Amino acid sequence: MQTKFVLTLEDVKKIAAAAEAEAVKNKWGVVIAIVDDGGHLLWLQRLDGAAPVSAYIAPEKAKTAALGRRESKAYEDLINNGRTAFLTAPMQGMLEGGVPIVVQGQVVGAVGVSGVKSTEDVQIAKAGIAALGTAA
Repeated sequence: MQTKFVLTLEDVKKIAAAAEAEAVKNKWGVVIAIVDDGGHLLWLQRLDGAAPVSAYIAPEKAKTAALGRRESKAYEDLINNGRTAFLTAPMQGMLEGGVPIVVQGQVVGAVGVSGVKSTEDVQIAKAGIAALGTAA
């Protein structure tokens, strides 16, 4: 049997608090979603000023990053570089802003953020993940 790392509620709260702090510091109204390694929603937080649609997009970005084991931007890049057949893949969050949470080489979940520029969404997600203090 192998040992599998999992996110605890305490871990999720740390990630969410750090991501929220990054967003608030920059005055960004976003939605922050955290999922486990199977893409199941563990946390959803809609900050003041976030567009309602972001509450749908953020979890999908997180799910895509968790199941794909890579940043959701990788799929956006594939499509933008001409691999339009990927639009038929059974994923809906193929936009930049989903970042996997990696602990000792294992993807244990992901953070998805939606509401500002995609690079800023990633900045928020990575700030949250950094709060775990684990090396990727």
